[in-house]
Amino acid sequence: MVLNHNKASANIEEVNALWKGLGYYSRASRLLAGAQKVVNELAGYLPDNAKDMEAKIPGIGRYSAGAICSIAYAEKVPVLDGNVHRLMSRLLMLHANPKAKPTLDILWAGAEKMVAVEGSPESPDFQNPGDINQALIELGSTVCKVQNPSCSSCPLNQWCGAYQKTLNDQPQEDIEDLCTICEPLPATFDVTMLPMKAEKKKAREEVDLVNVVEWRETRGSPERWFLVVKRPEKASLIQGLELSPAKMKMKTKKEKKCDDASVEDGDDGIRISQVISVGDVLHVFSHVKKTYRTQWVVLEGGGPSPPALLAPKPTPTGDKPPVKGKRKASAAVPSANGKTPAGEDAKWVLMENIDQEK
Repeated sequence: MVLNHNKASANIEEVNALWKGLGYYSRASRLLAGAQKVVNELAGYLPDNAKDMEAKIPGIGRYSAGAICSIAYAEKVPVLDGNVHRLMSRLLMLHANPKAKPTLDILWAGAEKMVAVEGSPESPDFQNPGDINQALIELGSTVCKVQNPSCSSCPLNQWCGAYQKTLNDQPQEDIEDLCTICEPLPATFDVTMLPMKAEKKKAREEVDLVNVVEWRETRGSPERWFLVVKRPEKASLIQGLELSPAKMKMKTKKEKKCDDASVEDGDDGIRISQVISVGDVLHVFSHVKKTYRTQWVVLEGGGPSPPALLAPKPTPTGDKPPVKGKRKASAAVPSANGKTPAGEDAKWVLMENIDQEK
């Protein structure tokens, strides 16, 4: 499989613009890194087997490698997405923690058996592993659904442990005696009880102070500039995107107000014209519930162009790691003299160009 060189020559801003609205921006950066590695180190060719593809290409894990190689190269490797996970859990009657490694090992082994077909691709009756994998995904999506599965029309129902149990009224040996990792089944069993429901961790709650910083030469100036800070590529959330400066609000004994106390006047003729509270914006990620407490900070004066920003300082080697329990702020509020925190990639952008920078 040959990769188009145009994909590898893109930059992260172009990729993020195309990725906009899909979420999980770390996947976009890994997609670009993978494309660049294929072009620069592998002569533009993706590995032709799942083991090498997973090991060598950033952003490709076991599932993606299995899907690509079984479909493109007819390699006998399995896939285990959410649909196949559910299908195999019911087929194998596996009532165990769905995220535990022993459970996943069994499910992967079961999925592998499904694609362990006989014969060679040249044979006229050869069953392509890619077709089998796609069929399992489709079967899980349309028949073996989370709720209201169509068990009676499922082509695998005669081998399905969960479905057969609903038909058999005779007492059976306890499942925990047959399966060393399984939990006891409920007294009243239904197919939809598999896979076993995992205990969901409550999303942690955080408050970030966000400063929409605007600079204009005078109050009536037609040109309005806004400060944007690029998120680190290794940040835990929204990597590589350019946003307004934000700082995590630390828990203290006394709650601090989101006001102009976080901004200081400079000595270059720049002054703070306005600090207006905009309100809270709630955004729920998969593992964290973020409240963005937002204020609009307007700076004026200092000359005909926005104040210069300090270049990021390299992080010295040998620094002590952060104290456990304390989080490092993603970006602090810039001061009125244009100084920004060390290590941050910041710039001024005209208001009419803001959308192009996203």
